[in-house]
Amino acid sequence: MTLPARPALRVGMIGHAFMGAAHSHAWRTAPRFFDLPLTPELTVLAGRDPAGVTAAAARLGWADTETDWRRVLERPDVDLVDICTPGHTHAEMAIAALAAGKHVLCEKPMANSVAEAEAMAEAAERAADSGVRAMVGFTYRRVPAITLARQLVAEGRLGQIRHVRAQYLQDWIADPASPMSWRLEKDKAGSGALGDIGAHIVDLTQFITGQTLTGVSALLETFVAKRPLPASSGKLGGVGGEGMGEVTVDDAAVFLGRFTGGALGTFEATRFALGRKNAIRIEVNGSAGSLAFDFEDMNVLHFFDGGEPAATAGFRRIVVTEPEHPYVGAWWPAGHGLGYEHGFTHQVVDLVTALAAGEQPTPSFADGLQVQRVLDAVERIAADRSTWTEIPTHAAQDEGPRPPHHSQARGGPLDEAEEPNERKDLS
Repeated sequence: MTLPARPALRVGMIGHAFMGAAHSHAWRTAPRFFDLPLTPELTVLAGRDPAGVTAAAARLGWADTETDWRRVLERPDVDLVDICTPGHTHAEMAIAALAAGKHVLCEKPMANSVAEAEAMAEAAERAADSGVRAMVGFTYRRVPAITLARQLVAEGRLGQIRHVRAQYLQDWIADPASPMSWRLEKDKAGSGALGDIGAHIVDLTQFITGQTLTGVSALLETFVAKRPLPASSGKLGGVGGEGMGEVTVDDAAVFLGRFTGGALGTFEATRFALGRKNAIRIEVNGSAGSLAFDFEDMNVLHFFDGGEPAATAGFRRIVVTEPEHPYVGAWWPAGHGLGYEHGFTHQVVDLVTALAAGEQPTPSFADGLQVQRVLDAVERIAADRSTWTEIPTHAAQDEGPRPPHHSQARGGPLDEAEEPNERKDLS
């Protein structure tokens, strides 16, 4: 297929495992279904192992390879750097890429600490003065049903938001024999279920409601403290071998929150929910209506209109596969569902469109920093008697007045004498 003659957006990607494969598919696919103002080119793929990165480049469609990520930043034939590596590498790579004048797409969670995220946001702000942009990969925002949910809230169909419930439930490490991986090591992952999947539901609830979390109270738990060292690894799991390794992150996180508009939020993130494979469940209740979503039925949004007569009122099952729905018109005939990979393609579409227009793509690094502050507050307060902890925000991010009675939340505000960026080891 010959693509329309458009200016190129030459991409260099660092990392080629699970997320690297998903991002590669998106870069290849987006210009073949959407009329993009720039044509993505898969210029170079970086990985540490020469044989591994060469094989991945051939499989995923990349033209060239590097074994040192710094070489990607030095190349004049790279316009954008796509970071798909573990969290402990994000800050150094992103800051260096922005300093080199490259646009950046960085996988979530944006960093392993508030300090790293602040440095990344500051680097992005400086780079923006020269037209260089940065975005965080909170891909689930681009699921059509989620985007439709945001539209319904923005149109006032739910009225004043009162309750937000969010769960992200998986079971891929519920078996104690599942081996160690970098996702279970604090120095690489930053946190466990909290940062890996909890970050998604923090972002999604703030995206859907248009509000930010102002404070939290939380519990974290590690159910399996030691696991077999891996004999081999896969995209998420692997096969256990000899010896045992120490799990230094949380297996599950449960926390309460309050949003800028006064709504109460409940959150749960776990990788120990047997039978739940990738269940992102969001429910929002307002004064005029409600909505509900489950990613394991990702093409459906449930909507309740509180203005309907009681005799016939009920949740309406909306199959989000019509051309009128967000993103859907570029794909298949009406009624044909989309899958996990389509969110990544929509992410590319929105990113490329924003870059071509000279606009800031969302979520920005400032948005990523705000999510990181929520994760940090959850982790700190879970280690300190689970009392209420307020989340510091920039004035520009304060999207509404402080809700009534907020100061009466159990535990009170964060002690100003405490170092705001301190992260306590929960192992």
